[in-house]
Amino acid sequence: MKIYFAAAIRGGRQDRQLYHQLINFLIMNKHQQVLTEHIGSDQLTAAGEKKLSDKQIRDRDVSFLEEADVVIAETTQPSLGVGYELAYAEKIGTPVIILHRQKESRLSAMINGTTFFNNINYYSSIEDAKRILSHQLQQFSREMAQSDEDRR
Repeated sequence: MKIYFAAAIRGGRQDRQLYHQLINFLIMNKHQQVLTEHIGSDQLTAAGEKKLSDKQIRDRDVSFLEEADVVIAETTQPSLGVGYELAYAEKIGTPVIILHRQKESRLSAMINGTTFFNNINYYSSIEDAKRILSHQLQQFSREMAQSDEDRR
C-alpha cells in the first residue's frame, strides 16, 4: 500500500518529531510504502526544501498524490499545503485518514464540513495515533483486497 503522509512544513515544524514517529511506525509494516517520508526529517525546516523549486515540489507531490492508495494527514498544525493536498485527494477520490489533536487546535471547518472527509480521528498521544492508524489501515487493506477480488 502506498501512503501519502501530509503534515505541516512551512506552516510550522513544531510537530516534526511526531511526524517522524508516525512515519517510522508506518514504514515498519513491510506492506506499506510512505511516499513522503521526508516530512518526518529533522533536516526539513519551516523554510521548506531548498534543493527544489516550489514548482518542482508541487509537481512531485501531485505525482505522489496520484500514486497513493491512501492519504494520511496530521492536521493539528494549520497548513495551506495540507489543505491543498486534502482538496486534491478529494478531487481524485483518494481515501483520506485525518489525525488531529483537538486539545491543541480546532480542525478547519472546510475539512470538518466536507462529507468526503468522513474518517477524522481525534487523538491525544502517539500511542493513540498508532492504534488509530493500525485499525484504519487494516480496515482499508481489507477493503482494497475485496475491491480487487470484485474486479476479477
